[in-house]
Amino acid sequence: MTPYDVIVPAGGAARRLGGVDKPALTVGERSLLDRVLAACAGARTTVVVGPARPTATADVRWTRENPPGGGPVAAVAAGLAATTAEIVLLLAADLPFLDERTVRRLAGALAAADRETEAVVLVDAGGRDQPLAAAYRAAALRGVLASLGDPAGLPLRRLTGGLRTLRLADTDGVTYDCDTWEDLEQARDRDRG
Repeated sequence: MTPYDVIVPAGGAARRLGGVDKPALTVGERSLLDRVLAACAGARTTVVVGPARPTATADVRWTRENPPGGGPVAAVAAGLAATTAEIVLLLAADLPFLDERTVRRLAGALAAADRETEAVVLVDAGGRDQPLAAAYRAAALRGVLASLGDPAGLPLRRLTGGLRTLRLADTDGVTYDCDTWEDLEQARDRDRG
């Protein structure tokens, strides 16, 4: 398996949840962040971009985007500065059903793709690309970042939208995320089920 690094943006404002620390919310007896970090066990380096929090995973690098709360592109820029692998996965901090098999699937698909392919993105059941459940060539991300200038406040599609992308169906529902209290409750029900 080709070595890969992981960046987990975890500094968002969680406005739809009233500003709570979303990565610290729990499904089952583990935080959303711990569930994502467990799926990253095969990564060479895992970087969490956001305020440091207690986690069950000891081997995590912490960094902050500039400015703190500067959005997903600023988070990717900060995370890339702490990675060295040719393949980097961007994984949202609120994916309670992400698993190590899916992380390996993403990294492996990009490693096996032709060099023209710059990203492998999971596509949810609704047909939407999930750029925070995806593998990227680090050089492609760095190239786009250099062309964007100041990354603060930019939407993620400005960074990832123009990349040559291979799309994989999310057949296991691992892209389910927790943006609202209802989403969180449904995730808890699914976890108990």
